Amino acid sequence: MITRTLKPIIENRLFSGKTILLIGARQVGKTTLLKSIEKLNTDNVLWLNGDDPNDRSLLDNINSTRAKELFPPGSIVIIDEAQRIENAGLTLKNIHDNCSGIQLIATGSSSFELTDKIKESMTGRKWTYKLFPISLTELVNNSNRLEVFRSLETRMIYGSYPEVINHPGDEKTILRELVDDYLYKDVFTFKDVRKPDVLEKLVRALAFQVGNQVSNRELARLIQIDKDTIDRYLYLLQEAYIIFRHNSFSRNLRTEIKRSRKVYFYDTGIRNAVINQFSPLSLRNDIGALWENLMIVERLKKTEYNNFCGNRYFWRTTRQQEVDYIEEIDGKIFAFEFKWNQKKTVKPPAAFMNAYPESQFQVISNNNFFEFV
Repeated sequence: MITRTLKPIIENRLFSGKTILLIGARQVGKTTLLKSIEKLNTDNVLWLNGDDPNDRSLLDNINSTRAKELFPPGSIVIIDEAQRIENAGLTLKNIHDNCSGIQLIATGSSSFELTDKIKESMTGRKWTYKLFPISLTELVNNSNRLEVFRSLETRMIYGSYPEVINHPGDEKTILRELVDDYLYKDVFTFKDVRKPDVLEKLVRALAFQVGNQVSNRELARLIQIDKDTIDRYLYLLQEAYIIFRHNSFSRNLRTEIKRSRKVYFYDTGIRNAVINQFSPLSLRNDIGALWENLMIVERLKKTEYNNFCGNRYFWRTTRQQEVDYIEEIDGKIFAFEFKWNQKKTVKPPAAFMNAYPESQFQVISNNNFFEFV
């Protein structure tokens, strides 16, 4: 059992008067995390699952009287996959407002189905936490830095889903099952997804463009579908925790690219499974892209778990000068370049330093990444 960073945070929020909302991709360990909390393993805990038709029927359009009967004071009510509940936001609000003395916890695997429904209904009534695949920091805390360093190539190739880490030797089979059975499950149930094959082609195209600028118009031409559909599918893939996007950073220069995006995968193993590429690093030509994706998603885990208040970007000019990753925090700019195996000194682009002389610049390689993640 690998202790998750969110475990003590959620433990401290129990019975604080608010509903706890835990969201993240399917199979990242949301239920396992909750079951690892001792206070959630007592006789007064009621587990319900939105994927179960009987549980959905119990919760759909529940009124205040019925909620009080089902959930007496002192109860802990956990609703897995709450996005499957009809009128999820109103249902949770009804339970929260009418069942005093209980602790309500809801998990969900698709942000577009859950947080949008809940945001307005549960304003001021919830704590929201995102759970990601297991982080390198969590692995270090479970073992040590040397062991994690030795497994770095494995993490780049196979990613960090709990099942993948816990079953060495079966990584390919598990990842293929994840992609086939779970990856698109929430997206395919959304009413605007009419062509699943197009969605799969889009994800494959994105997998080949990790670390590069992504043009929606070029994607539309490549997949032979209109740009509006590309825009909508990219949004759904992001809300289902398959990909995330960074915008370009621009303040001063005419030559700065102002309206571009990069796309990254929440898990490098999923990315490699999508394109069926599990070769060792010595045989790959995408080591730089994999390293950049891994470092940026590990940084995302760290900053999200530590309540990051800032903005994330990349920077590039029309002359192809670039900085891989930028964090802007309280007006201060921190710039990072990612090099898997740094063999020589890397200097920041002169145009960037001239435009932002107060910024800090650092190269992140396999020799110094622990502090970054």
